[in-house]
Amino acid sequence: MNKQHGIGESVTLDDPGFIHETARLQGKVYVGPEVSIWTYAVTRCEQFEIHIGARSNLQDFVMIHEGVSSGTRIGEDCSITHHVTLHGCDIGDGCLIGINAVVMDGVKIGRGSIVAGQAIVRENQVFPAYSVIAGVPAKLIATRDHYAANVANARYYQKLSAVYLNGQDRLEDA
Repeated sequence: MNKQHGIGESVTLDDPGFIHETARLQGKVYVGPEVSIWTYAVTRCEQFEIHIGARSNLQDFVMIHEGVSSGTRIGEDCSITHHVTLHGCDIGDGCLIGINAVVMDGVKIGRGSIVAGQAIVRENQVFPAYSVIAGVPAKLIATRDHYAANVANARYYQKLSAVYLNGQDRLEDA
């Protein structure tokens, strides 16, 4: 394991953005171009694969693990916000997973969707593109195209990533 950044030898880094020194990436994990991984985020995958698509971000204290029978896939331009747990699920492109949400094994979240903060998405649920998902247990509460807004959020994290890669930690200093 790379002790400097806690990155295991089976991790593939494909020109990522900023990866915070406290992040831990273990097992078979693919980190796509311009992905940012923030403070105390953890991925662990011993049997399958975790795939993090281009320009996505894993915010502070995110936990991503493989499921019982599958890996975890995060599409491009996604924001996985603070304290989210993803476990053996598939997140489409341009999604935002809200603070402290949990998404379990076999779940498929369609493109441009939002999972509300603190939602618990139970096993094997499938949601179409542009879903708004909320509750405990989570359910579809609306259909609305949030793709552009979600991508804008991911772009904001790309901007922050560039600032941190430049040795700064404040936007006004950039």
